[in-house]
Amino acid sequence: MLFASGGFKVKLYDIEQQKITNSLENIRKEIKLLEQSGSLKGALSAHQQLSLISGCRDIQEAVEGAMHIQECVPEDLKLKKEIFARLDGLVGDDVVLSSSTSCLLPSRLFTGLAHVQQCIVAHPVNPPYYVPLVELVPHPETAPATVDRTHALMQKIGQAPIRVQKEIEGFALNRLQYAIISEAWRLVQEGVVSPGDLDLVMSHGLGLRYAFLGPLETMHLNAEGMRSYCDRYGEGMKHVLRTFGPVPEFSGATVERVHQAMCAKVPADPEHLAARRQWRDECLRRLIKLKHQVPPQ
Repeated sequence: MLFASGGFKVKLYDIEQQKITNSLENIRKEIKLLEQSGSLKGALSAHQQLSLISGCRDIQEAVEGAMHIQECVPEDLKLKKEIFARLDGLVGDDVVLSSSTSCLLPSRLFTGLAHVQQCIVAHPVNPPYYVPLVELVPHPETAPATVDRTHALMQKIGQAPIRVQKEIEGFALNRLQYAIISEAWRLVQEGVVSPGDLDLVMSHGLGLRYAFLGPLETMHLNAEGMRSYCDRYGEGMKHVLRTFGPVPEFSGATVERVHQAMCAKVPADPEHLAARRQWRDECLRRLIKLKHQVPPQ
């Protein structure tokens, strides 16, 4: 949907025809709803965007004439390596081979490929239509031109790409996310706050600031600049950080406690989860609209 919104012709490839059929139908419904609500991205109409999207079960047909290939198979290293090995034998020197992996390092995915200089991780954030960040993570042998091309393409389709300048486990987003999850889990496990109140800390506290400012600018503004913040709060931060415990196991009684608390709010059946995700997406859509209305500084 994002690539079509930028005017690009898109082919969906899968080994199961039913997956393709279901995807195309879901895309048709979603794009129509977006147009009706005035939230459709890009300058093209829903009809024009839908005409750009097709599906096929032949991988060679799917990549014919492609300038960018975005792999989105499950987070399985063996499967992804098999896909990229096949693609490596099908493409020429003018196509970017990109993975949507959220944490597999490019050196584990792409090493040994003939077209390694054209390979890059372009990790989107769920749901990507409403959350525009894309992490660009090159292989050590990725050509700078590949990074530049992918960065420009992501900007053209309305995303907000960042450059992760060297490989690191979890990239940037998940390292930050997992740090929050880890401490959140400890606070609940140790009985400091309830699961519901823990989520309020983010949704009614930190998250409101972080929707517009990152943690570093937040520090900068919460004092008379960054030096002032570190002088004022540095010792206190180090004291608190030293009290952080080991990595949680994410198992046992705490899992059950958190699961029950979450299910009391959103039952874990497909219908309730889908409805809550739809609500989440609508909230994100409205937030993005607000962010576009706020003049940049």
